[in-house]
Amino acid sequence: MAMGNKYGTHRVIEPAGAMPQAAQRLDNDMSKVYDNEILVDVLALNIDSASFTQIEDEAKGDVEKIKQTILGIVSSRGKQQNPVTGSGGMLIGKVARIGSALASRDLKVGDKIASLVSLSLTPLNIKRIIKVHPEIDRVEVEAQAILFESGIYAKLPTDMDEGLALAALDVAGAPAQAAKLVRPGMSVLVLGAGGKSGVLCCYEAMKRVGPTGRVIAAIHSERSRKTLLDLGVAHEIVVADATKPLEVREAVLAANRGAEVDLCINCVNIQGAEMSSILPVRDEGTVYFFSMATSFTRAALGAEGIGKDVNMIIGNGYTKDHAEITLWELRENPKLRKLFEEQYVK
Repeated sequence: MAMGNKYGTHRVIEPAGAMPQAAQRLDNDMSKVYDNEILVDVLALNIDSASFTQIEDEAKGDVEKIKQTILGIVSSRGKQQNPVTGSGGMLIGKVARIGSALASRDLKVGDKIASLVSLSLTPLNIKRIIKVHPEIDRVEVEAQAILFESGIYAKLPTDMDEGLALAALDVAGAPAQAAKLVRPGMSVLVLGAGGKSGVLCCYEAMKRVGPTGRVIAAIHSERSRKTLLDLGVAHEIVVADATKPLEVREAVLAANRGAEVDLCINCVNIQGAEMSSILPVRDEGTVYFFSMATSFTRAALGAEGIGKDVNMIIGNGYTKDHAEITLWELRENPKLRKLFEEQYVK
């Protein structure tokens, strides 16, 4: 077979010249595998939290409607990219074929891997959906997918359940970015602290702020409070609605001794939380939007509208060594690992 473009543009059907993530439609014909592609037999999809929440809400929780929505998206777009949120997720599967140009990689047919690139740019063909797990945003499938030459992946570790590894790798970009952003003495706010990415970010922040720093976990309801207290991943826990910026700011200032925070990490999975991320942060502080429910137009114009000079970082799901950093967190903290095993492994 011929060589394809390193970044996968040879699979773009429309619009011409687009990158795979921005494309409206990809070629998901799995009968042809280019010499610099990897064919994967897909076992499960972890749908991006913002995307799954939107699909589930639209389906009113009906599992059959959720299945039909996902099948419809993949059928029309050749990839799992929610047209409302624009986000995808990631997959777990077995390597079925390796293009001849990639034969030198540390990978062989039969290896079980997790993709570390978004489903929003991954050619995907679903034969059938076996089961939906709404509580963990996971879909068991019989399907195939293509990883491009530039695509990154992780071989699943042998010292933990594959479901556990998948749950962590699904949000690996967030705690790894937290590890880069948090410094000793900082005050850090984590919005959506009760979810997977939020808990991991809190844990990473607590490791790095030191004795003079402060980590504030913001949760939507009291349900997550005991979990966070048991884990010891925050100095303060506040309950506030992330879609109500003034409410969040008031709660955060009260928890931070009247001061604005240095850094906010947004891990919520709903729309409308941009200003709750920006408002409690000091001038020249930083806001990291990991949530794919974020409107960067609202964030930019909202910050301008209130005269906030803050650094805003788009939630790139990749940062160097993010898979290794995140899996290590589960290895070094038995309580955190137990939480993930109980809540996210099926």
